[in-house]
Amino acid sequence: MDSGIIDNIRRRKRRELTAGQKQEIVEAFDLFDTDKDQQISYYEFKVALRALGFELKKQEVLKTLEDYNIKEDSGKLRFEDFNEIVTDMILDRDPVTEMVRAFKLFDEDDSGKITYRNLKKISKELGENLSDQELRAMIEEFDQDGDGAHKVEYTNSFLYLNF
Repeated sequence: MDSGIIDNIRRRKRRELTAGQKQEIVEAFDLFDTDKDQQISYYEFKVALRALGFELKKQEVLKTLEDYNIKEDSGKLRFEDFNEIVTDMILDRDPVTEMVRAFKLFDEDDSGKITYRNLKKISKELGENLSDQELRAMIEEFDQDGDGAHKVEYTNSFLYLNF
């Protein structure tokens, strides 16, 4: 066996999903398993992946199914297969890429900063009742240069978070 494959297997054994991640997988599947037969269609699989933060094109979805030896002829995907695929996808996520993606959800104006206004809008959208004082305290906690914002800098293909 290739040493790279063995290293990957060892690395995977040390990592495990959190209880919250496992619950997200179950909830995403259940959302589309409307008849509760523990199966979803391949189209629903693609949409469930999107709900979990994975944007795959149709060809990528088909390739994923092929990689896991799942036959297309049934048109359905069982929960066990869905769980295995999504677990692997979550464990294979790059943490830096995920941090950038999460940051960009807050940085709606694409300024490279999270401002008080960004936080206020998102807290309202999430139904969080945070006071202006709490929101300002969040910004002040991470504001390195006193400009009232938390920044992300992209330099030489590396991400530096100013925490």
